[in-house]
Formats: sequence, C-alpha cells, structure tokens
Amino acid sequence: MHVAVGSTNPVKVAAVERALERYEPTVSSVDVDSGVAEQPRSVAETIDGAETRARRALESGAEYGVGLEGGVATIDTAPGLYLIMWAAVTDGDRTGRGAGPSLALPERIAGRLDDGAELGPVMDEYLGTTGIARDAGAVGALTDGLIDRTDALAAAVACAAAPFVTSHYE
Repeated sequence: MHVAVGSTNPVKVAAVERALERYEPTVSSVDVDSGVAEQPRSVAETIDGAETRARRALESGAEYGVGLEGGVATIDTAPGLYLIMWAAVTDGDRTGRGAGPSLALPERIAGRLDDGAELGPVMDEYLGTTGIARDAGAVGALTDGLIDRTDALAAAVACAAAPFVTSHYE
C-alpha cells in the first residue's frame, strides 16, 4: 500500500503510519496547499481542506492520497469553540472522511481565535513553547497528555480509511 500524505508535518505523517500500520504502508510526504485558510474556522472548511490535501497528494502517483486538517468550530448544541480534526482518504474514485476527537478550547484561547489569531501560535505563546503543532499539539497540552496530536489524527485517518479496508461500504 503506497500512501501519500498531503503535508510535510511529521506529526501528520506519523498519524497515517500509526493508523495504517497493520497494512505495512509505504508513506510519503507531499507538500500541498489545502485550499483553505491557514486556520479553518468551521467543520465544512476543515473537511474541505482535508479533501483538497488528499486529492492533491494522490496526484504524486500514490495508491491513496490522505489529507489531514485541523480547525476550530462552534458546535450547534455545545457552548464555546472547539478544536476539531478531519481526515480524507481517496483513491481517485472514492473518498472516505473521518473525524478525530473534538475538544472544547479554554475561553482565554477561544477569545484570541475569535479575534482572528491561529491556534498554533496562540498555544505556543500561552505555553511558552515553539512549534506545538509539530509536536503534541494543542490537544496534547489541553489533555495533559491523555491524547496527543498524533493519536488524535490517527483516529481520524482510521475512520476515513474505513471504506478502503472493509467491504462494509460496498
């Protein structure tokens, strides 16, 4: 199984490797544009970014293209702003989509995002770190390591890959 990930972020590549490890994939990293804002601000925009990354990664000649996108969004029935993550997997004919965990953001962080800031830099400033998005991520920091960004994104990839690894979707 040759899989191209539409990102050069090592956390995203590791998430794909982790999610698909039983299939012993060859995973390559492809620098693509998501086609959406650097900080997607809705479920629809986050999914669109994941799908665009997957399609563009597939153009590298892989068997499957995988796109991962993190965003922030409000959820109709829950108060506050949430960190969300989505994955898309495509073979060019079909596209599977799956979500990772969602996490309510603390008000002081959500307020900065509402003012137009991006989550990664806000978290780095808040925590006194550099490059949290290429490490444990906001989800790792906000859960005290109960789950890190790699595991959260791997869950999204596993869900998006479902139509390609079982016959239940045929």
